[in-house]
Parts: sequence; C-alpha cells; structure tokens
Amino acid sequence: MPKHPIFFILIIVFISFSAKAQEVDIEVIKGKVLNAANDLPLKDVNIVNLNQVKGTVSGEEGDFELKAAVNDTLYFSYLGFKSIQVRITNDWTKYGDVKVKMTEIGIALEEVTITPLKLTGYLEIDAKNIPIYDNSRYSISGLGYGYEVGDSQPGAFAKTLAAISNPADLLYNTFGKKPRQMKKLRKMKEDDEIRNLLQEKFNRETLVALLQISRIDIDEILRKCNYSGQFIKTANDLQILDAISGCYEEYKVLNRN
Repeated sequence: MPKHPIFFILIIVFISFSAKAQEVDIEVIKGKVLNAANDLPLKDVNIVNLNQVKGTVSGEEGDFELKAAVNDTLYFSYLGFKSIQVRITNDWTKYGDVKVKMTEIGIALEEVTITPLKLTGYLEIDAKNIPIYDNSRYSISGLGYGYEVGDSQPGAFAKTLAAISNPADLLYNTFGKKPRQMKKLRKMKEDDEIRNLLQEKFNRETLVALLQISRIDIDEILRKCNYSGQFIKTANDLQILDAISGCYEEYKVLNRN
C-alpha cells in the first residue's frame, strides 16, 4: 500500500491547530467601577473572577486589574450596592478600560438590643452570669479538623462520629454531585484577596457565586457536618469557607477508605 506523507502531515497540522484553538488565553484586563447614579468612582469594590478564582479590589479612582480570559465571569460586590456579574468579552480584552456601573440599594438595618454584662468582681458570681453556649467541638485524629455539635449531651460525640463515618448518607448528595465546584475551595483558600473579602462578609453571596450552589445548599452542608445553628447564622463567610473546606476534605478521606 503506497504511503502518503502529505496526508500524515495534514493530520499533524490539524491536530496542532485544534490543540492551539482549545488553549485559553489568560491576560490582565483593566476596568473602572463607577456609581451608576453619578458616575463617581467606587473605591475598594471587591472583584472576583469566578472562573480563575482570583480576586482584587478597585483603587482610589475605581480602577482595577485582574487576570481573566474571554467568557470568564467577574463578580462585583460592594457594601450598599447591588452585586453584579459581568462576562469578559473580546472587545474588553481588545480595547480594555471598560466601565462597570453599580447601582446603590437601600439598606434596612435590623434593630439590635444590647444587654450589658454586669460584673460584681466575685469570680463565683460572675462566672454564673456569663452566657454559656451549648455548642461542643470534637477533633477526631486523622481528620485534621473538628466537628461542632449542637449540644453537649452524653450521646453527642457518638452521633457526630456516626454521621461522618457514613459519607454516602452524610454528604454524597451534596459533594458527590458538585465535584467541580468543591474543587474551587482550595483555590479560594489560597487567594489572599478572596480570603480578605470573605472575612468581612456575612451574607454568603460571594460563596454562592463562586461555588455555584445556593445558600440553602451551604446551610445544608454545614448542618450535615454537624455545625450548630448558631455557627451557621453568625459565622463570617471566611469561617464558612473553612468549615465547608474542612468537611469536604474529611469526606474525601472517608470516601477513599
């Protein structure tokens, strides 16, 4: 059978071209964040690339730079303004300096009642007046982190161990169906800008956008990991991230075993 070297050359060229076409060009894109009401720049706006899991904040004049590729989605959040998601287009990477405008929203603050803690100076009396929370925390050797349970009753530890010892019942329906989103957890923890952002937030919006899961899913994950209702309500987003990440790593260890 005669050989056709030209045919093989064409195949090689085609494969090389296809591989190159599949490569994603990541570059530094630039933009400016403005108040939609008056076009004034917004400083310290939190900006996160949901695809590359990288974050930054806008400068004095609203300017920002962030690594991104075409079709990546940027998430903008700022206190008192509606969070938005913006997709990177070819025009943005080509011409740069796109103006992103955010809309201000009304913030209704709930009334908070502060009850002062009166101390007498006597340890025996003051110790009884200090609020005691019922949450208990257990650390299990080999798993790295600990588990918090809602009460300190005699059966609490056994309940915790039984829960995490059965990963199929515990977390498979959540983690098993969302492996790609869960893999973002490590990237999120490695980015200082994202960690700083989450440390100041309590609304779970950024976590929802990054992980592509609902707030209901986040609360359900934490409940299945035996975190108390108090922790779920009061923890900041960074603490929630660390809690989910720790639980996910433990789930993978148990699932492998």
